[in-house]
Amino acid sequence: MKKRLENLLSSAVATLSERGELPPPTDLSILVERTKDESHGDFATNLAMVLAKAARTNPRQLAEKIVAALPPDAVVVRAEIAGPGFINFFIDPKAQYQIIPAILQAGSGFGRLTVGAGRRVQVEYVSANPTGPLHVGHGRGAAYGSAVASLLKAAGFEVHREYYVNDAGRQMDILAASVWLRYLEECGERLTFPANGYRGEYIRDIAFQLHRKVSDTLRHPAAEVFHGLPSDEPEGGDKELYIDAVVDRAKHLLGHHGYRTVFDAGLNSILDDIRQDLAEFGVSYDEWFSERSLAENLATEWGLGKLRSAGYLYEQDGATWFASSRLGDEKDRVVVRDNGQMTYFASDIAYHHNKLERGFDRIINIWGADHHGYIPRVKAAIQAMGGDPDKLEVLLVQFAVLYRGEEKVQMSTRSGEFVTLRQLRNEVGKDAARFFYVMRKSDQHMDFDLKLATSKTNENPVFYVQYAHARICSVFRQLDEKGLPRDVASGMQQLDKLSESHETALIATLARYPEVIESAALQYAPHHLVNYLRELAAELHGYYNAHQFLVEDAGLRDARLNLITAVRQVLVNGLRLLDVGAPETM
Repeated sequence: MKKRLENLLSSAVATLSERGELPPPTDLSILVERTKDESHGDFATNLAMVLAKAARTNPRQLAEKIVAALPPDAVVVRAEIAGPGFINFFIDPKAQYQIIPAILQAGSGFGRLTVGAGRRVQVEYVSANPTGPLHVGHGRGAAYGSAVASLLKAAGFEVHREYYVNDAGRQMDILAASVWLRYLEECGERLTFPANGYRGEYIRDIAFQLHRKVSDTLRHPAAEVFHGLPSDEPEGGDKELYIDAVVDRAKHLLGHHGYRTVFDAGLNSILDDIRQDLAEFGVSYDEWFSERSLAENLATEWGLGKLRSAGYLYEQDGATWFASSRLGDEKDRVVVRDNGQMTYFASDIAYHHNKLERGFDRIINIWGADHHGYIPRVKAAIQAMGGDPDKLEVLLVQFAVLYRGEEKVQMSTRSGEFVTLRQLRNEVGKDAARFFYVMRKSDQHMDFDLKLATSKTNENPVFYVQYAHARICSVFRQLDEKGLPRDVASGMQQLDKLSESHETALIATLARYPEVIESAALQYAPHHLVNYLRELAAELHGYYNAHQFLVEDAGLRDARLNLITAVRQVLVNGLRLLDVGAPETM
């Protein structure tokens, strides 16, 4: 209906332009919104106020001209001018009923749009370092990224879902060193584990499997491993320098082949776990992009060479710096350390150039909120390489904080003290976890209430929405049990019998669904869909409690069954975009 009114207004503007009463429209954006007050009609537009300055006329006077130039339309009962120049539209109530056959005819396709047709979008999300299992903090990014991608696809965009695998760099070296030290313990060596190593039980599990595979072939005496190393933090030293020294010693003693064996044991075990975890959480990808491939293909060197030729690299204190401050960053950034090692940022520069080279119209990165300061330097790199930094949109996600009762659960991948996403899913279920994760704006703080998520009450929002679907299914089971006939076509012919306030409210809400999908997709806001589903469920529950559906009047019965069938379809369609189930019984 909004699109229909927008077309009517566009036609009126064109007519006025032809008459010379308005300048020719350029990039005209017509905003039609639903009114909050029924006395103001069903829809309203501020078009006259937007165009008044260009037309050099009073907004109310222009509104009168626009209304007079509107093409006739059977569904518009009247258009009135209000306030400083708003145009309010009153729609024929019978026209509103047409949303019901539209939903039933479209089925699972209802709400699918074409606003993004012809545009390719890449969505990169989660991309957690494969240094440990995914925890509940990562879960929010996974649910949010997956929902954003699904909404964009529903809006007509061609969506490419991607996970950037950080399978190179310092953190992965620390992981490999941690696995090797635990492997040495499996071989019988006694040693003091580094303060800055990865300590989780999963490291011991990987080391155990590695030892089963290679026996003692990678063993070196602990005395040889730690001889001459600087002091660790407990002895008053620097834990960062110490763990780097341990990594260097591991590489030296193991050699390239041996070190790669240990490195890959850690990487592959954790990455396989992440893949499985995400799959069971309903998160899938079109591509798992390897950071290591950038180095192997010399893409990182190529990217730095492009920055150098553009005059954005310089040498200082033995390191190579990117002059990102010249392009809006707060300070310049190191891309090659004084020891010759490339930084993580150097790989990220190459990765984003790769994204642009693949021809995406829009690149969406979903990052943890702690990466906020990283945005200007990445945009600066894109600009320095000749790309359009406005193609990159970074959406920030606050990590969810888990509570058990009143006690906050501490999480640290390095120490191994964290609640995994798998543990959360096993406790509250995939549906509740995914629904809860997207209930609020992604950049808002979130406390995850375990007790609420597992409760079977109306206070639990996912239960409340799913229960609305189950209630509708129960009506059709009762219909079969009572042996009552149903005539869908007859019900469509008698939709005007749906005159109760609960019914008109439901019909109006159903008609809003495509608008909600569009706003949720274009604003990257799955919580808009969540709020809509909760509202639709509330109206269904109110309707269910106030009225009988299986009434004696066959025409009214069929009309009501058609209405709740449409509600059921929209609930299913919306929940599917969030990858939340719609159970038939609860």
